[in-house]
Amino acid sequence: MIRKAMIACTAVLLFASGCATAQDAPAPQITPPPGPPPFQSAALGEGPWDYETAQASIHAEVLVRGLERPWGMVFLPEGGMLVTERVGRLRHIDAAGNLDPDPITGLPAMYTVGIAGLKGIALHPRFASNRLVYMAYSKIDPNDPSVSTLAVMRGRWEAGSHELTQVEDIFVANTWYGAMPLPERCCGQGPAFGSYGGRILFDADGYLFVSSGDRNWGERVQDPANQYGKIFRLNDDGSVPPGNPWVGREGHEPRTWSTGHRNPLGLTINPFTGELWESEFGPRGGDEVNRILRGGNYGWMSVTQGQHYNNEPAAGVRDVAGIIDPVLVFGPPSFNPGNLAFYAGEAFPDWNRDLLLASFTQGVLRYETDAMGSPVGEPEVLLRELGQRWRDVQVGPDGALYLLTDQVDGALVRVTPRG
Repeated sequence: MIRKAMIACTAVLLFASGCATAQDAPAPQITPPPGPPPFQSAALGEGPWDYETAQASIHAEVLVRGLERPWGMVFLPEGGMLVTERVGRLRHIDAAGNLDPDPITGLPAMYTVGIAGLKGIALHPRFASNRLVYMAYSKIDPNDPSVSTLAVMRGRWEAGSHELTQVEDIFVANTWYGAMPLPERCCGQGPAFGSYGGRILFDADGYLFVSSGDRNWGERVQDPANQYGKIFRLNDDGSVPPGNPWVGREGHEPRTWSTGHRNPLGLTINPFTGELWESEFGPRGGDEVNRILRGGNYGWMSVTQGQHYNNEPAAGVRDVAGIIDPVLVFGPPSFNPGNLAFYAGEAFPDWNRDLLLASFTQGVLRYETDAMGSPVGEPEVLLRELGQRWRDVQVGPDGALYLLTDQVDGALVRVTPRG
């Protein structure tokens, strides 16, 4: 647990390119440790901040301000990074830590109502030579601007350019939804534009994983033919890898890798095991962290540990045949997870292999893990005092932690060893 905070003064230094990357026992029911007052989102102070944690003295500083609802980030091989803003903009931060005031152009029009908009970002494994950038976004139905779905685009971006070129969609989900009148739905589910998912990443074999939410239409998730509440595995051009679990099965979506998800907002690869992990928004409580297995079914919406929005209790919470239980589950109350990462770097050697989980309400949780990569024990809570909605957490090439705040006046925060 964070025990004390002190103000310090340090010049802002940004990352240099490098090679470090961010990323069984029965699933424990874990609620963040009691004690802190109820969470209140707050404006991010001037900083910097120094903290004593259980295993390290850390220094947190704001690298960049003026990002509007930042959602995802990637590190560039030449140094610096690209950041997506949910409002539909792609931003470049150079290796010196300067935010280009002009967004990168060339992105398609997108639906940006509520939680819709520009979401996850990933670089092609051969980005240094082909300069391909991939982004998930909320695509507008050309026949009805009130209807949208999840899509993944890719385009080319050259260093120093303000334009994304050769932009094309490589994946468009069949989760079109939003036209009035809306169908009657179960359990007090929320607005039509919700639960897109939208986190993307490439694994070491060059496959692209894409998370898709249930669009607040959970009744459809267990239908294997559609793309609600799924994680997909694609080739880099959007085509279907032959090794996907349901290739060739009638009535099954061949791009599906796993199913039974509500709103999967985090994806990471554990660099020590090669496994895919996911963080997921539940309903009222029931937020989850899952180890994603090929062909796995994670139960939504009949199997959940949260309450539905009409307070109807969920049935069959655990040990349901054919359903994989979560590794971690939170609440109620809701924990509201952002992205997650496994620490692999030299800056914090005592954190190696640890799981880091961003939260909108509870700071950043750090879990020690066992040899299988599963979290063990109670988490240490980091940065909760800053009162931020932490959207993304990544381990940078320099071993520092980089975090995005989900605020209108959002920021990029860097955490390094103190001293």
